[in-house]
Amino acid sequence: MPITTFLQRLRLNSLRSLRSRLMLLVALAITPIAIMTVLGGVRERQAAIRASEENLQRLTGMAAANEAQSLERARQILVDLVSVPDLMGPPGRCNALLADVLDRNEGYVNFGLIRLDGEVTCSAVPMLHPVNLGDRRHFRRAIAERRFIASDYVFGRVIRRHTINLTYPVTDRGGKVVAVVFSAMDLAGLDTFVNDINLPPGSILETADADGRLITRRPDPERWFGKKISPALLAAMREPSLRPVLLVGEDGVERLHAFARVGGPALSEYTVTIGMPVENITAAAREAQMTSLLGLAVITLLALSGAWLAGDILIVKRVRKLMDTARRIAAGELEARSGISYGNEEIGRLAAALDEMATALQAKEAARSQAERELRAADQRKDEFLAMLAHELRNPLAPISTGAHLLKLLHSDNAQITQTCAIIARQVEHMTSLVDDLLDVSRVTRGLVSLSTAALDLRKVVDDAAEQIRPLITARRHQVVLDLPPHPAPVKGDHKRLVQVVANLLGNATKYTPEGGHIRLHLVQEGDNHVLTVQDDGIGMDTALVGRVFDLFTQAERTSDRSQGGLGLGLALARSLVELHGGSVKAASAGLGKGSTFTVYLPRYSAEAESPIAEAVRHAASAQAPLRVLVVDDNLDAAHTLNLFLAANGHRVEIAYNAHDALAIAAQFAPQVCLLDIGLPDMDGNELARRLRQLPQTSAATLIAATGYGRQQDRDAARAAGFDHYMVKPVNTVQLGEVLALQP
Repeated sequence: MPITTFLQRLRLNSLRSLRSRLMLLVALAITPIAIMTVLGGVRERQAAIRASEENLQRLTGMAAANEAQSLERARQILVDLVSVPDLMGPPGRCNALLADVLDRNEGYVNFGLIRLDGEVTCSAVPMLHPVNLGDRRHFRRAIAERRFIASDYVFGRVIRRHTINLTYPVTDRGGKVVAVVFSAMDLAGLDTFVNDINLPPGSILETADADGRLITRRPDPERWFGKKISPALLAAMREPSLRPVLLVGEDGVERLHAFARVGGPALSEYTVTIGMPVENITAAAREAQMTSLLGLAVITLLALSGAWLAGDILIVKRVRKLMDTARRIAAGELEARSGISYGNEEIGRLAAALDEMATALQAKEAARSQAERELRAADQRKDEFLAMLAHELRNPLAPISTGAHLLKLLHSDNAQITQTCAIIARQVEHMTSLVDDLLDVSRVTRGLVSLSTAALDLRKVVDDAAEQIRPLITARRHQVVLDLPPHPAPVKGDHKRLVQVVANLLGNATKYTPEGGHIRLHLVQEGDNHVLTVQDDGIGMDTALVGRVFDLFTQAERTSDRSQGGLGLGLALARSLVELHGGSVKAASAGLGKGSTFTVYLPRYSAEAESPIAEAVRHAASAQAPLRVLVVDDNLDAAHTLNLFLAANGHRVEIAYNAHDALAIAAQFAPQVCLLDIGLPDMDGNELARRLRQLPQTSAATLIAATGYGRQQDRDAARAAGFDHYMVKPVNTVQLGEVLALQP
């Protein structure tokens, strides 16, 4: 075939569909303009961002310089204070000096002097209780580095406000550091130094400390003080180059951020950033791009109009026919057909496929209806068979029962005959109930049988079930081992139904185990369940039978030496009855000729009455000496509720709402028991537990986790952190009382 002819046929085949031609026309019209518009917009956006970086860097440097000027002024005030003799004089004169300095300087909320042990000896603001700042990093750095230190964000322990602490060491004549003077600068006051910087709408100005906590922010500074900036912004701040970057803020706005350090390393570790919305920067570029897109939309509209005019006749009407046909088929009109001629183009092939589908569905529906009719007939035959079988089985039961009672009356002085008659009567009664179940087997297997429940000993259930099938076991000379625990196995259930379950499992084992075979019933307790296992060394099951052995009327293949009969109801009834008792049953087999194992799981029943042990613990708890208990929870209601419970039991209780306060209280209170929440605001409960273990006052204390987390990994983490007990909220007060009662 010549190449020219091949190309012509290929072109005709590829463009035979009108939809393909229309799509090609629209693509050819739109693609060049779309590419040019997108590339041009990207270039203009990048150019606008590059042009804005220099101006934004200048604004950021100006803001950093203003804040550096404020810190330098604070440093000079502290240097001057160090030279005043009254600073190291009596507390009264020192307090007066610092109060006078505070009155003369705006933007500060306190001045104070700290001894080397961390105690604040004098303060411009009166202290309501002793304050120790020995754990503050800036205080330790001022002593170690012997220079001016600007702290990270702190929430003042004396003034209870958002501040930064500026510290300077006080030295004696020999140059030895004897104290540290500090000033607390109000963060709201620090923010006023950058008010003269005009920012475009949507821009933000932030100053963060070395740990990434905000000490200034515009706008809305009060809401942000002390909060951490995003990890991406913190990483950009820590870059040595401080190059501008594009970041998406927590409000979802993309901004161009520039950065500047506040003074040199000797002054502070603060970093200022100004973020300007990229939308503002690229507004002009977007306007130009929108003009281009408008032209693209006009061209697209023209192309689509032409496509619509042609497609309405050649495509849309035919597609509507297909849609109408599909809806009719979905509504059940399987005889519906499209009526469209089958061509070699797409719509014709789609119509052919739709009509073929309707034909196939029509045939399948006819087959399904026939199968449904046959299934109803089979179900009716099954019901008739069960009714007939129940009728035939009842006939011999009446004389057997009468004969048993007559024997008992005639030989009432013979204990063996009396016992045998009682067994016969009991088994007849049980047989009668089983016959009644046959009349409504579907009701049993669907769990609709009403149970007469009571507290039972599962060992007695096993004994009664074994007695019921003992004649069959004796006849086949099976060796049966009942491995029962020496202590009671309490369950709550219907005695007759549970006997039926165990008897069905044992009876199934006898049917499919050759004469002289072994059957073992094993009963143990595992956690909250009793596990009853019936194991035999009989014919076993293949994988397919294991999967459906609990279905109705399912039986293994029998040979002439296994002709005990049966309807295939026993295991199905057993599963339904076990599930009615809240349990489960499963089957297993290693294969044909390797025996079978059936395992039943039943919930263990424990009486609600108070046990003697629990009662003894309760009395011991009420009689024990009061304990010192520390409750740590940021939920006020939860903390105070525990406080009321513990106080009512005579214990001494201290409450902390965060981890740092808890450590301070523990050092003074020396609690014997610590009840800790895991989700604390400043430090999680696991870390708090580790630190309490390191304190000499609480190294031997009992640590109890009281938390809303209940997963296994949470329990493992708490145990690794040093907790002795783990309680999930709401805390079980009985359990808590038992734990406290065991404390020395």
